[in-house]
Amino acid sequence: MTTVILKPHKEESLKRFHPWVFSGAIARVILDEHHQGDEPQEGELVCVQTITCDVMGVGHWQVGSIAVRILAFGVDKLPKDFWGERIRKAYKMRDSIGLIQPSGNTFRLIHGEGDFLPGLIIDVYADTAVIQAHSVGMHRNRKEIAEAVVANVPQVKNVYYKSDDTLPFKAPIEGEKTGWLIAAHQQESDEFWSLENGLSFRIDWLKGQKTGFFIDQRENRALVERYAKDKDVLNMFCYTGGFSLYALRGGAKTVDSVDVSQKAIDLVNINVAQNFPDARNHKAVTADAFEYLSAQKAEGKTFDLIILDPPAFAKHRDAVKNALRGYQRINAKAIEMIRPGGILFTFSCSQAVDKEAFRLAVFSAAAQVGRKVRILHQLHQPQDHPINIYHPEGEYLKGLVLYVE
Repeated sequence: MTTVILKPHKEESLKRFHPWVFSGAIARVILDEHHQGDEPQEGELVCVQTITCDVMGVGHWQVGSIAVRILAFGVDKLPKDFWGERIRKAYKMRDSIGLIQPSGNTFRLIHGEGDFLPGLIIDVYADTAVIQAHSVGMHRNRKEIAEAVVANVPQVKNVYYKSDDTLPFKAPIEGEKTGWLIAAHQQESDEFWSLENGLSFRIDWLKGQKTGFFIDQRENRALVERYAKDKDVLNMFCYTGGFSLYALRGGAKTVDSVDVSQKAIDLVNINVAQNFPDARNHKAVTADAFEYLSAQKAEGKTFDLIILDPPAFAKHRDAVKNALRGYQRINAKAIEMIRPGGILFTFSCSQAVDKEAFRLAVFSAAAQVGRKVRILHQLHQPQDHPINIYHPEGEYLKGLVLYVE
């Protein structure tokens, strides 16, 4: 195995079980004697050692500022049945905290560093697992991972691979980035359904965003249901209507769902019809969020409860300043349109924006509008999106529930 030698004292973060080795921490690379080429291949397994040859662990090599993502600490090769063991532990954790239950068959099985498998995401929808690789190393191991999932997760019979939008853009990728890895039965339809807290959702993992659904908002959707009774609700950036369905079940007077994607709005209407076939109080609109809010404000329209769950405004550090302006602008527009005594659910899924910066952006929006605002809840990602305590960068979802006077 190729060996990566660290510069003096650059092993300290690894001793604290942080799984990233940055390129600047590497002194030299000793290639395996059978290695082809003069540098490691992206995605290959390498052994990381200190300058004094102490073994720190094994991980995937990749090109970029993060040069190695550690899979196993303190060993010079991966243990036998490594993938099966990690997946069993991840499933056991979710089962032990009550996420595997009859009222819901949708959950995240593997959450990257949070489950000690950096670069890997696996979501479960009924009997199908959807895998996303965020590193070439995970892509190269996709078949072994799929087999381990079916062998160790009782309800999973099928595995779909969906990594066309998540793998490094310039990486040398061999093999398909999408498609069925394991299909126990012939897939004759693209209509896939899953269950979350008793609500049915059509999942488009073939062409939809992420793995087809935003599982990370499950608990926050349930909170919307608690506040929705007799309220006029506006769900911005609604995607497939998760928050809207919970608001309808919670007894909302009206629910408006807005998204710029017509494909998303089509799924919203399908989901509403599936769960509330007689609903007359739901409206789905295809529109740009900022333009829609401006038009509603011009008409004097107001709401009792507004949900803002935009896509990531900042996907890297260089975009943070513009992202914060975007969060301030969209929250100011929403706060202006909330009736006195109304509620705002507002979120950021930008990992590059920390919770203090996001909170400051929302504070600035409230001050700009001149409304009195109180924080009722501070929200975050759910239990099946765990944060490795040694890898605080894994905390990405931030949310606030505000009471607006």
